[in-house]
Amino acid sequence: MSATVTYQVPSPRGPQSVTLSYARVGRGEPLLLLHGIGHHRQAWDPVVDILATEREVIAVDLPGFGASPALPDGLDHDLPTVTTALAGLCEALELDRPHVAGNSLGGLLALEMGRAGLVRSVTALSPAGFWTQAERRYAFTVLSAMRGIAERMPVRVVEALSRSAVGRGVLTSTIYARPGRRAPEAVVAETRALAEASGFARTLRAGGSVQFAEDVRGVPVTVAWGARDRLLIPRQGVRAKQIIPRARLVRLPGCGHVPMNDDPALVARVLLDGSR
Repeated sequence: MSATVTYQVPSPRGPQSVTLSYARVGRGEPLLLLHGIGHHRQAWDPVVDILATEREVIAVDLPGFGASPALPDGLDHDLPTVTTALAGLCEALELDRPHVAGNSLGGLLALEMGRAGLVRSVTALSPAGFWTQAERRYAFTVLSAMRGIAERMPVRVVEALSRSAVGRGVLTSTIYARPGRRAPEAVVAETRALAEASGFARTLRAGGSVQFAEDVRGVPVTVAWGARDRLLIPRQGVRAKQIIPRARLVRLPGCGHVPMNDDPALVARVLLDGSR
């Protein structure tokens, strides 16, 4: 069941109100789930039920994505500000240093939360920030093209395409290795979420200067990469291991950039193992 929470975060203009949408389910140690740019918290749906048997799962819509409004004027959609907003979320929901897992942008945020000492473990699935400049430009070009297509495509066309495995491949093969496995209604919802994401442009612009180049100390870190990731290519995982040498690097065979739908059982096991 979804809910919203509103709380204050500091800014140069004084305290600002931030509202985030989230879903909370399960029992056990808390596990915060962070999605990628242009997506929404439902990206985690394929693994939530498995995780909830052993964890209290909190899946959040990041600022300006899904059902969460963009950050107010005076707050940038950059890495430090969104990390501060997520720290405020943990305080508002009374999450005492939760485990955190993230995909893509969410993986980058999860690692930043780990570096700030806000969490007890980090699992990052194809995290952003380990790219070369050429790889970053490629990824941003693809993301911008996906956004433009989603904005221009009428809903009736999205719905028609989603009814067949081939059509779902047309819409989502950039992020899924097995797009035919994605439920038609999920493809429609995530295409609309991409088109309607009020924080997309500000987040992408802020990411132009991001490079994750410091170790994460004091917490267990798992970095997992889909072997068939077409957006952030798998060799970036090797760089992540070089920068975070104590991290456990896991290969996800047969998985794309958003691996939760490609192999839910494998990804859930990686998340559970990483959050012990």
